[in-house]
Amino acid sequence: MVSAQDFQQLKRQTLTHFWGHSQFRAQQEEIIDSVISGKDTLVLLPTGGGKSLCYQLPALILEGTCLVISPLLALMKDQVFHLKSKGIEAEYLSSELDDFDAETIFNTCKNGITKILYVSPERLTNRVFLQNIEEIQISFIAVDEAHCISEWGQDFRPSYQNIKDFRAGLKDIAVLALTATATPKVLQEIKNKINLQNSAVFQQSFRRTNIKIVSDRISDKYQRVLDLLKYNNSAGIIYVRSRKETEELTKYLQRNNIQNVDFFHAGLSLKEKNAKQDLWIRSRNHVLISTNAFGMGIDKDQVRFVLHFSPPQSLENYYQEIGRAGRDGEQSYAFLLWNEQELKNFDQILMNQIPSRVEFKNIVSYIYSTFQIAENDLPENIFQLHIQRIQQATKTSLAKIRNVLNFLHNQELIFYRANKSLSSLELKISADDLDILPKSDAYFLELMLRNFSGLTTHKIMFSEQNFSTKISSEPHLVRERIKDMQRKGYVDYIDGALSGIKFLKHRDDRSMQGKYWHLFEQIQKNKIQKWEEMKFFVQDSDYCKMKLILSYFGEKNVKNCGKCSVCVQQKEGVFGRNISGEILSILKQNPANVEEIAIRLHYYEKENILENLIQLLDSGEVKMLNFRTYIAT
Repeated sequence: MVSAQDFQQLKRQTLTHFWGHSQFRAQQEEIIDSVISGKDTLVLLPTGGGKSLCYQLPALILEGTCLVISPLLALMKDQVFHLKSKGIEAEYLSSELDDFDAETIFNTCKNGITKILYVSPERLTNRVFLQNIEEIQISFIAVDEAHCISEWGQDFRPSYQNIKDFRAGLKDIAVLALTATATPKVLQEIKNKINLQNSAVFQQSFRRTNIKIVSDRISDKYQRVLDLLKYNNSAGIIYVRSRKETEELTKYLQRNNIQNVDFFHAGLSLKEKNAKQDLWIRSRNHVLISTNAFGMGIDKDQVRFVLHFSPPQSLENYYQEIGRAGRDGEQSYAFLLWNEQELKNFDQILMNQIPSRVEFKNIVSYIYSTFQIAENDLPENIFQLHIQRIQQATKTSLAKIRNVLNFLHNQELIFYRANKSLSSLELKISADDLDILPKSDAYFLELMLRNFSGLTTHKIMFSEQNFSTKISSEPHLVRERIKDMQRKGYVDYIDGALSGIKFLKHRDDRSMQGKYWHLFEQIQKNKIQKWEEMKFFVQDSDYCKMKLILSYFGEKNVKNCGKCSVCVQQKEGVFGRNISGEILSILKQNPANVEEIAIRLHYYEKENILENLIQLLDSGEVKMLNFRTYIAT
């Protein structure tokens, strides 16, 4: 029996050995104690509160495997990568893994080697998974992003409601439910739908006293970002809406002598992502321009600012993303750039993504029909998907088609690979049959067998680029040669450069046109509602920005933060401030434009600066050098 003192020492040693910390963050230790004692536990910790440690550390201390239910494959992969880099045995199961890889992972769990196993909620009803889980000792279940269980949360995933029946089958296994963003209504729904019994509840305030929110209504965003980064000497993140924007904004800044910037998005190779991420983590002044693909599971204390080039889709997303700034408690900034025309454009974009019931039916029917999937049929192979053909056949937009494909993927009705990835290759003949093949075919197959270990026994993932370099050829020639091998029936080949689709459940037209359409429709309504709430937050100039966030998440009797752009304006309206004098002081040092003056005045409203500049021009204290730049006389 481990004594209380020894147990406390074991926790600290584990924390130091694997994470390099000597102290727990607020409430982490109490949460870990609750989990280890076998109690159901509900945790609401804002981004940066260290939620992952709350299940990862007890998973190492307790016997067996911790089962982590997570909604995002990208997040699972990221967590497993970082855990393995710390020497922690972790794995994930997903639809993209073949039977051989899945069986290997099940065996490491059965042998007690894997301490943390990540799965999607849809897998909880998978027959093979349920058979294998009976032979695995589960220490406890951790439900990450638990707000996905609620119809009122963002990212509603109905499959999270499988958790209640799944845990009932395991009997006395405790559950730890974690979320960073949940309203009171959503928290209650988490309790009910996971069936948390006498749960210990840990909840921190959403207030971040060290973050100053600056909402900036502006037309020329590129110039605004350039002006901000001219005076920046700290690490930051700039969130944009598209991959194209990450690259274009990076090029613009680099052309204008801002060199400590780089772009990041989901379309990069794993090697590129890791290199960019590592550089950013190590650097004190590097800035990453990214889609929301970046940030989850990243722990960097000294991020001085997060800038949203455009408003995100919901207040939940916004709060989660600004929470990546100032985790060390030091003064940090959250910039939000917007304009009225952009908001109207996003309204239109959102509506253009939502198909009608007839369009939904046509898209789904075409997907099943083009690959000749009959009712109750379930083929095992992966097909290559040409979205443009769906567009031509259904006369619907690419945005609507991608929306439906992502929905089917999230419900695990299909596995949809939209991005470039490694290609897959499977040998369909015996290696002993090479002798009877034409010499040129046999030679090429031998080349592949020598370069790809495991090809004789199971499907492998590979890069045409790497293979072509090894054999001194060109990638396009390698692709054509492998396709020729496929046509002759020697191999099964999926080109990772194209979209791919695998059907995970039998075709069921009745369910698709009934319950799945209604579910899709509800998710779209939620999406619109979340965007309307975000728009109000962006456009409102009467209420403290932090207070709006806290009220949204259900905190009572909240006070103004006193430092956001709204609070500063209101404070100056009451107490006054000699802005003209401050502007004059700046211009006596150096000529400057309005954007530069705003930054030097700690991100003061440009409209007010212009009003003061007009007065200074009239009094003759300031003159214009050109149409943008001012100087003191």
